[in-house]
Amino acid sequence: MAENCAICKCVLNRNGEYAKPTQQGRSHATKHHYVSERFFGRSGNRKRTIRERLFEQCPWGIEGNTDVYCYECHEELIHNPVFLPQDITRFAELVKQRGLNEEQKPDTRNKLAGRVMLLHEVISAGIQALLRDNDRSV
Repeated sequence: MAENCAICKCVLNRNGEYAKPTQQGRSHATKHHYVSERFFGRSGNRKRTIRERLFEQCPWGIEGNTDVYCYECHEELIHNPVFLPQDITRFAELVKQRGLNEEQKPDTRNKLAGRVMLLHEVISAGIQALLRDNDRSV
C-alpha cells in the first residue's frame, strides 16, 4: 500500500536517496512533529540535553504527534517559511496588541509561548480565510 505525503500527497519513497535532487530523493519520507519537541524540553538532535519547557502542557493537545511528509514539503516548505518585511511588521503589531512584546527578556518565557500560539492563530486564520474565498469562487 502506497504511503503519501500529508501535504502534497505524492507517493513517498523509503528506499534511499534522501535529499538528493532526484525524484526519489525529493519524495523521500520524513517524519515531523506537529508541535516542536523543543517546546517540551526535548531535542531530537541533542538526546541527553534537557531544555527549559516552553509549554507545561501542549496548548493544542497533540504533544508528541507526528505526520509523514516528502523531503520537499518537510525540509523546504515547513522548515523555511517566507516572512516578508511587511508580514513581520504586521505580526509585530499583533504581538504588541496582545501584550506579548518585550523590552527586556523576563525571567519566564510566557510571552514567547504566547507569540508561538499567536503565530499558529495567524496561520490558521489565513488558511481558513483562503479556503472560504476558494469555496465562494467555485
